Amino acid sequence: MTERRRLAFVVWAVLVSQVFLYPGLEQLVRALGGGGGILPRTWFLVAEFGAFVVCAVLWGLASDRLGRRTPLVVVGAAGGAASYLAVAFAPRLGVGFDGVLVLRVLGGAFTIGAFSLSITKLMDLAGGHGRNMGAAGAAIGFGAALGSITGGGLSTVDPLAPLYAGAAVLAGAALLAATVPDRTSGGGLDFGPLLARLRGRPALIVPYAFGFIDRLTAGFFALTGVAYFTDAFGVGPALAGVTLALFFFPFAALQYPMGHLSDRVGRFLPVVVGSLLYGVTIVAVGVAPVFALAAALMVVVGVCGAAVAPATMALVTDLVPASERGSAMGGFNVFGSLGMLAGFLVGGVVADRYGFLTAFLAAGGLEIAIALLAARAVYRLTDGRIFAGKEEGVS
Repeated sequence: MTERRRLAFVVWAVLVSQVFLYPGLEQLVRALGGGGGILPRTWFLVAEFGAFVVCAVLWGLASDRLGRRTPLVVVGAAGGAASYLAVAFAPRLGVGFDGVLVLRVLGGAFTIGAFSLSITKLMDLAGGHGRNMGAAGAAIGFGAALGSITGGGLSTVDPLAPLYAGAAVLAGAALLAATVPDRTSGGGLDFGPLLARLRGRPALIVPYAFGFIDRLTAGFFALTGVAYFTDAFGVGPALAGVTLALFFFPFAALQYPMGHLSDRVGRFLPVVVGSLLYGVTIVAVGVAPVFALAAALMVVVGVCGAAVAPATMALVTDLVPASERGSAMGGFNVFGSLGMLAGFLVGGVVADRYGFLTAFLAAGGLEIAIALLAARAVYRLTDGRIFAGKEEGVS
């Protein structure tokens, strides 16, 4: 197995372990003592991603400083596996829902290390930034697709079964990650706040902003999308998982070719035009009158999302030298995790107070807005070229 495939598997493992929980989230939270309603589910997801926000850049900076990433990936995956088991055993040990949320924070602190640094190690490989980020995006998409289907099935057997499955997958990822050599150019960066890094390279705010909104939509579908299909159309966890997979499978299958395409045609069209179409299709899902149409539109959402994700990550790589890739990707994941948090909160709170239609309008509208507001900035970063890209980054 090539290094690219092994690293992609680690990225896949983190995503599949997370998405195992989403289709049966309501039943899982009840089993852990959280009660019903959409807000306990919101806090269950927010706890993990809050840790992502705090810790993502720290892992990246640490890897750049140490000049090594592999041991940190192993620790992150193994720690994530342990945290999943701890949450699963919480009811037997008499740990209440507040304690479960603390365990989720600890788990998030570990798993973001495995996720972010595996993507960074892909950035360290030769072969084209778009292709490498396409491999990462494919792993994310296939992990989410398989996780949504398998997680829905597991939830019908036992609400806690997705936690055990997630722990097993992460443990396997830790073992596989240990076999991947380090190819980082070393680290010469001092620890410092993320905002200081942005002041040094302000152009990074453009892909970071797109990453924030793109992950917001992912968080929106993970929580509010599942609740929407369950409540509005009366589907169970298994069918809700299949419906999520209708988005994630095309999203995954097209990541690699879309990333490669962005190396050839440039980042502008995939990032800007792709985001516009992505936002429109999200709104379309929310206004679909019947389940069959909403499910079909999820496929279109996946195709549009596949155009955006690898090109956005590749744009980060374009803008920094090799010695700063760890912290740059860590920063991207900070904004991405903030986006997931926002997606959980926007979706959960808006849907709870104003209904699902308003929530879908908010999520899709934000995607459209970032494309319109940042189009000129993306155009400048690509040297004013819409149809031609840069293979290597600038310093």
